[in-house]
Amino acid sequence: MKFSKLKKQWPYHLMLLPGVILIFIFSYVPLYGLVIAFEKYNPGLGFSSPWAGLENFRYVFSQPNFVRTIWNTFYIAIFKLLGGIVVPVTVALLLNEVLHDKMKRIFQTLVYIPNFLSWVIMAGILMDILSMDGIVNEALGKFGIDAVNFLGNPGVFPWTMIVSDIWKGFGFGTVVYLAALTGIDPGLYEAAMVDGAKRWKQTVYITIPLLIPTIILMGVLALGNVLNAGFDQIYNLYSPVVYETGDIIDTYVYRLGLQQAQYSVGAAVGLFKSVISCIMVVISYILADKLAGYRIF
Repeated sequence: MKFSKLKKQWPYHLMLLPGVILIFIFSYVPLYGLVIAFEKYNPGLGFSSPWAGLENFRYVFSQPNFVRTIWNTFYIAIFKLLGGIVVPVTVALLLNEVLHDKMKRIFQTLVYIPNFLSWVIMAGILMDILSMDGIVNEALGKFGIDAVNFLGNPGVFPWTMIVSDIWKGFGFGTVVYLAALTGIDPGLYEAAMVDGAKRWKQTVYITIPLLIPTIILMGVLALGNVLNAGFDQIYNLYSPVVYETGDIIDTYVYRLGLQQAQYSVGAAVGLFKSVISCIMVVISYILADKLAGYRIF
């Protein structure tokens, strides 16, 4: 029985083989390099460098900057997560009320376009429009508001990252929720109309409750990436002036491991982040199973 099933499915396994090989080469083979986190790594000696045990981890946890980066990472990532749910759901509900199909497709395309742009391009755009003499500060000046240093003010910078990330990525989430909306039985709305329910009550009592499983699923799956607060975005937009509130684990590792050549310390921080991320992924899949009935295995 198993052999006959495998015989029917072998083309699919063969199709997966290139991807499995690439994952093995680029994701599993490099795991051997984690030994650097437990050594006083010297590039001249390679993996034969002197053993340090947990000394690198003790050094990292004793640094006040590291504790700060952990807080910054969670702070920025959690608000990105919340905004990445609320904004797409809201926009999807609004687009769902647009009856003109052509206009609906135009708006859907417009909100999705930023998702295709890399953060290198987006950083150039944001630096231009958010500069002290940029279009945003010019608009604020029209209302008598003083210019805001969005990229150079430590108090404003995290929120600039949060809002710009939501702006760039909410189009994808909107498409997901619009697809979920198309799966709602139209008969439910017809029955509600017969009972005298207007569009607002239909949204509150039919649309939103039926969207909740999708919202929970998207939320708990995003929870697994909560420590990935956006290296590409922050690296292209931050500066030493905003390290206090804008530095995250990934940028901290980059500076330690590459710019300052503290390879062992950088590897220790990266390993710490990977372990916590793994735990968060497991928790997110457990929550997805319990709350949304979503299972991988």
